[in-house]
Amino acid sequence: MSAPLRTTLALVVAVSLAGCNLGYYVRGAYEGARLLWNRQPIARVLERKDLSSDLRSKLELVLAVRNFASSKLALKVDGAYETLTQVDQSAVSWVVSAAPVDSLTPYTWWFPIVGAVPYKGYFSKAEAQREAQCLQKRGFDTYVRPVVAFSTLGFFGDPVLSNMLSLPKVVLAGVIIHELFHRTYFMPSNVTFDESAANYVGLSGAVAFFAATQGIQASSTKQAQEVLTSNLKFASFLHDEVASLEKLYLSGLSREEIINRRQKLFAKIQADYARLAPSLSGLERFDLDKQPLNNAVIVSLMVYFRDLDQFARLQELYHNDLRATIRAIIDLAKRHPEDPFFAIWQVAEQVAPLPTYYQH
Repeated sequence: MSAPLRTTLALVVAVSLAGCNLGYYVRGAYEGARLLWNRQPIARVLERKDLSSDLRSKLELVLAVRNFASSKLALKVDGAYETLTQVDQSAVSWVVSAAPVDSLTPYTWWFPIVGAVPYKGYFSKAEAQREAQCLQKRGFDTYVRPVVAFSTLGFFGDPVLSNMLSLPKVVLAGVIIHELFHRTYFMPSNVTFDESAANYVGLSGAVAFFAATQGIQASSTKQAQEVLTSNLKFASFLHDEVASLEKLYLSGLSREEIINRRQKLFAKIQADYARLAPSLSGLERFDLDKQPLNNAVIVSLMVYFRDLDQFARLQELYHNDLRATIRAIIDLAKRHPEDPFFAIWQVAEQVAPLPTYYQH
């Protein structure tokens, strides 16, 4: 399942992603416009008598979440997620990530509006794989992954895509809030901050939504909290594993020796993850103990899981007031665009460290 691992490329950017490739530009424009053109008001869909109870409850959930995000979290909603677009595949697009074989520095593409981005999106898996093959020939590690959601960053009224409705309710709620955070704030050329902040806000927002609408002891609230805790645990795991890789890549050893030794570290990551996985909830999409690992896979994960514990400590500082926490995240990012993570860390340091979520 790949919903939280989605791209923030705005549709308007997807239209102009090509830069030097007219065919890519035209394909992006066509596919993006098609998604918007085929929108149907959710209110009208709910009038259908043949609608399944599960689909009806999911659509009603979407409307309730968007209202909660606007009224309680002060996120920019406007016309987002009040419409539905049918798609005939599980992934709306595919993205390519890349990194050198001896470094965790992501390969980036530059696009208008969003600046440097550590991935490139395609509406065809085959096209994404061709891009990956080209990068492999140049000596890069690559990773192609599916995307089930997108954000136009406030340029258009984003629709709910029908494939999103297959997600569990607690995950769906988090995805909607995640995307609405992007719509509210986006820092160009710092996608790691954008995605990590949105990841945390979406996860914590789902907890807040179910607690407010169903009660703290409700099963959905507990499930949302388990998903949040699991993501914090995974972020801690990833931080520790990345530290070992970084030490190797900065060791000064030859490129050949680094490539040889990294395989042992990848094997360790897989073994460590195999032990961790049974304790994770809502992260079934990760198969790090089964899939081939390389730097591009690690880099693509780092984009979404950096310093989640610092966002959690910031929320604790604001007495678990997520609305105030979101306002603080955005304010700190605006005032310290050179390093918003450090700015948040400085403020979050006022709170005692959270419990250790991951142990080797």
